[in-house]
Amino acid sequence: MDSDIALNDLRGERHHDESYDLHNGLRRRVRANSEAPREFSLPEADGGRDAWLFLAGCFMVEALIWGFPFSFGVFQDYYLTHEPFASKPSGIAIIGTSSTGIMYLSCPILFAAFKRWPTIRRSFTLVGLVINATAIIAASFATTVSHLVLTQGILYAVGGVMVYCPTIIFLDEWFIRRKGLAFGMMWAGTGVSGVVLPFIMSALLDKFGFRTTFRAYAVALALLATPLLFFIRPRLPLAQTSLHRRLDMSFLRMSTFWIPQMCNIIQGLGYFIPNIYLPTYARSQGMSGAQATVMLALVNLGVVFGAIWAGALTDRMHVSSVMGICSTGAALAVFLFWGLSVSVPMLCLFSLLYGLTAGGFSANYTGIVQGVRDRDTAVDSGMVFGFLAAGRGIGAVVSGPLSEALLHMQTWKGEAKLGYGTGYGLLIVFTGITAVAGSGSWFARRVGWV
Repeated sequence: MDSDIALNDLRGERHHDESYDLHNGLRRRVRANSEAPREFSLPEADGGRDAWLFLAGCFMVEALIWGFPFSFGVFQDYYLTHEPFASKPSGIAIIGTSSTGIMYLSCPILFAAFKRWPTIRRSFTLVGLVINATAIIAASFATTVSHLVLTQGILYAVGGVMVYCPTIIFLDEWFIRRKGLAFGMMWAGTGVSGVVLPFIMSALLDKFGFRTTFRAYAVALALLATPLLFFIRPRLPLAQTSLHRRLDMSFLRMSTFWIPQMCNIIQGLGYFIPNIYLPTYARSQGMSGAQATVMLALVNLGVVFGAIWAGALTDRMHVSSVMGICSTGAALAVFLFWGLSVSVPMLCLFSLLYGLTAGGFSANYTGIVQGVRDRDTAVDSGMVFGFLAAGRGIGAVVSGPLSEALLHMQTWKGEAKLGYGTGYGLLIVFTGITAVAGSGSWFARRVGWV
């Protein structure tokens, strides 16, 4: 991230009484008063019309880009029951996890590129949107699962990360004191979309099939997202000296980074499993397609509030404590409400509680970044965030084939009771264990490792 972005010191310094003289590429703070008038005025941070319009644009773009892969459970349920995919279903789970996983994994590469060539950031959002729409249209012509992996999975992810990464960089400039809350509100866009989109997609798939549904969504994505890109813009001007700075990767040697990162990776291995399998699990218990869609929507509804409350807490509490709260709540939801349920009310309760707790985990990233920068203010916050996102991506990519293998084993089917005896028991236990591991940073802080 550019040297000017380092002005966003994550400590909430006031900007309205300062101006920034960037003459000859030097970053100098000049106190604004009657004797030394401002050379120019920066838009207000943490509030004001421009900041809130920017955040609203981020929210909508997040909803449109991430809502599609996070609604994959509906598509998986359709692919497993309709040709030309039902007869050869192997690899269907990989479609969804490759899409989210590659978007996460690509973040460090994009952040490094934007630091080296910052002038390309805004143009990448438009190019990425074009790739997204192209990928969805291409998926509408698929005849095999591998075609869907390449289009709905990989190609869509390439476009999505090109849109997503610039918004992260710009949001870091627009919000300082309320950074955690702002990121939480942006990420809540995925949850809102995940509440609405499964019902829309399920209805369209049932009536028109996947080909027409994909083409209609591609057109809607282009029409709705393109005007929003006008509001996705940087707050700070580029300084000439920021264009060729060396990347500072010293955070890779800090336990303050690695311990939360390991928790993040392990938690990510199980985090995506309910999103992928809840609709098919509900169907296996004799529930209707509409009820199966409700389960997925409730997870995403929980994510809306989970992302906001967890983001707000990171502005007030140590991030390890917030990670512990999210992880403990998610583990209890999995072991008690998914593992012990085969009825609609219990499964609905699980879905909502899981989204509310596990869905807030990513909102801790801003707190992790702040913890790293407290050790070394020269560290680039964008690169730290990029590596955290990549850690989540490892979990997303691995969880696809891993979850298929676990489900194929049919462990405890007919032997254990309730959800644990449905054939999904091993998936439930694995998801719960990975959720518990997400609280590792809390224990590490108690012994002085973080």
